Amino acid sequence: MGFIIAIVVALGEVGIDPQKIALVAGALSVGIGFGLQSIVSNFVSGLILLAERPIRVGDQIVVKGDEGFVRRISVRATEIETFDRASVIIPNSELITGVVKNWTHANTLGRLNIRVSVSYDCDAETVLETLKACVSEHPGVLKQPPPTVLLSEFGASALMFDIFCIVPNLGDRGKIKSEIQVAILRQFRAAGIDMTPAQDVRLIGGSAAAEGKPA
Repeated sequence: MGFIIAIVVALGEVGIDPQKIALVAGALSVGIGFGLQSIVSNFVSGLILLAERPIRVGDQIVVKGDEGFVRRISVRATEIETFDRASVIIPNSELITGVVKNWTHANTLGRLNIRVSVSYDCDAETVLETLKACVSEHPGVLKQPPPTVLLSEFGASALMFDIFCIVPNLGDRGKIKSEIQVAILRQFRAAGIDMTPAQDVRLIGGSAAAEGKPA
């Protein structure tokens, strides 16, 4: 403060109006205050993140549509790595004041959902048994709670089935889903279960076209 007063006095001695200096200094202080506001907010938010640990390095989170793994938490910002290997820098204040989905906050367990459609000509009981066998026999699916297979919907042209199961590591969800789907395809082909919905094709035309006469 004494240094600033000395500068104001010195400028006054060389003929610069102290009142104008005060106005400029006031404007600068306001501008600096607003500029530092977001920095201070992110700094305080970073301290809260490091103290309360609502997210940790390695967690899989979703913030404002960006999903990925937390790679670094600093006092100003947090870096996440998306599934396509892009780095996203998120100000810490958004992690404290916004909505954050943390898939692995309590543990790494994750739910896997697979939807399968089959023709109405197929036997629903056979489809249910086949799907249960495919998901239950996969070593990457937890036995407790047991997987669930449901006939969930009568679609416009197909029966819709849903598989729900729990995997021990959310990061392996894509790999496990692919392997179960391959097993389903193999078993359906062996059992003759048609996954192609039946479709009716109707030709709409005049009476001449319907009778096979030239128009």
